Amino acid sequence: TFAVNGDYAYGYLTAEAGVHRLVRISPFDANKRRHTSFSSVFVYPEIEEDIEITINDDDLRIDTYRASSAGGQHVNKTDSAVRITHIHTGIVTQCQNERSQLKNKQVAMKVLRAKLFELQQREHQEKLDKITGEKKGISWGSQIRSYIFQPYQMVKDHRTNIDIGNVQAVMDGDIDNFIEAYLMAEKGKQ
Repeated sequence: TFAVNGDYAYGYLTAEAGVHRLVRISPFDANKRRHTSFSSVFVYPEIEEDIEITINDDDLRIDTYRASSAGGQHVNKTDSAVRITHIHTGIVTQCQNERSQLKNKQVAMKVLRAKLFELQQREHQEKLDKITGEKKGISWGSQIRSYIFQPYQMVKDHRTNIDIGNVQAVMDGDIDNFIEAYLMAEKGKQ
């Protein structure tokens, strides 16, 4: 989990939500075979404190445990990592980035609020889709983008049909073309 701050960050990065496929020669395979990996990207808005997301303490299970990250002996001796489970929805958030259990709990609660807000938004959208008759299928088999390192180099966005031959530039963060094309396509649908 990481946070991106800036003007329109959530709006731009929603273009990255979905399944990404990576095709490469695995450095862990002695036979140098081509491997395919998948990664699912979720994008949540950062929820301001004034947005109403009611979370009852009775709806939460909060577990603490020892972090497995860097931090010296402190993380090995204290239960500073926090996992919060929202019992009614089954949503689980966790944080072990900070040395302090209190700070980890605050971050995990912030992420939980964002996930609950996104769930609320999605449920609202589903109700609207039922009214308009629009059906959307979301599945693991529908990747939004493929990053191919072998036998040739190309990044292909399957939603916009944009192809870029410089895979390393995309891996280094040059994704503006993909984001802009996706946002323009979405705008055209409205």
